[in-house]
Amino acid sequence: MDGAAGWPLPERNNRTCLELARKPNLDSLAREGVVGLVRTVPEGMEPSSAIACLSVLGYDPKVYYRGRSGIEARSLGIPLKKGEVTFRCNLVAVKDGRMWSYNCGDIKDTDSHPLINAVQARLGGERFRFHPGVGYRHILVIKDGKEALGAHCTPPHDIPDKPIKDYLPKGPGSGILRDLMMRSQDVLKDHPVNRARQSRGEVPASMIWLFWPSAEIPELSPFQKRFGLRAAMTSGVDLLRGLAKMAGLTVLEIDGVTAGLDNDYAAQAEGALKALKDHDLVVVHVESPDESGHAGRIDDKIASIEAIDREVIGRFMSFAKKKDWRLLIMPDHPTPIAIRTHCPDPVPFVVWGEGFPASGARSYSEADGEKSGVFVEAGHTLMDRFAGGWL
Repeated sequence: MDGAAGWPLPERNNRTCLELARKPNLDSLAREGVVGLVRTVPEGMEPSSAIACLSVLGYDPKVYYRGRSGIEARSLGIPLKKGEVTFRCNLVAVKDGRMWSYNCGDIKDTDSHPLINAVQARLGGERFRFHPGVGYRHILVIKDGKEALGAHCTPPHDIPDKPIKDYLPKGPGSGILRDLMMRSQDVLKDHPVNRARQSRGEVPASMIWLFWPSAEIPELSPFQKRFGLRAAMTSGVDLLRGLAKMAGLTVLEIDGVTAGLDNDYAAQAEGALKALKDHDLVVVHVESPDESGHAGRIDDKIASIEAIDREVIGRFMSFAKKKDWRLLIMPDHPTPIAIRTHCPDPVPFVVWGEGFPASGARSYSEADGEKSGVFVEAGHTLMDRFAGGWL
């Protein structure tokens, strides 16, 4: 449940979104299984989904992490030649010099692809190649771009409502990045797609935002060799699909799976259960709590947690109890409403099934995880314990 954890909300009686959500299935699993806390972001590393999700999948980020955009490039089938580097390229909306929306109001492919293609037509060429991705997330490949790896770049979701001039790329190699970002404004401002979005009252794309550089795509040891399990994954996000391909997991194509609140939770759950006919384990990644956290929308984050509990966890519980299977549910990192971005705090997990007796928790939450006294310091070891049926 990407970003589902968070901090107590003063405006909601100091309860977190997990505590505010009605989640009878998760709470039932918590009473019957082991609840604890796990550190998915090693000390000193940035609390990005790339690092946290490597931990969730059982890979030590200190060993395997080489930058996020390279993983997303792998998901999109973008090859990297020697000397080429990649950057995440968001379409963002800026108003009055401030970051208005890091995702252009959750822009969809039908609008974002023509926009990024226009950027490629005007700014791309032999050295710069802009590749369309999913929604607002795209990729820039720079030939002979190693100097740009020295630039200090800030993710746009870290600076909601803040003046962008204070967060443009800085340091060695940043000049070419700032130049592309500034020039993209002229490409996008009068584009027909943006005019149509404005006429519909939707957020237009003001510019591109470059961050998360990568110089290589790391090799992961195959998941099946590592854990002895044939595994698959369902996700609406390039990053997770890229990690799945790198680890040799089957990437499930399920209609209706998205990164937003419009995700078809039921279809995602049913597709995962169908995959268990010829796989030993399925990873189900749901992005919507994280997107709601970044947007600062408390009620939407609660609603996404409740939808996961109702449409996904409920189905998995019924299946697992009949088939004697195991369940592990956890966020990758917290996305607190107060800061609208990720933080490195440990996250609560619940693991249920044979070998995991009840630990005495009353419900599933950050506080219950802390009260349990169960703490896993090295997050990448949790998958091994889950797969092996021990904690």
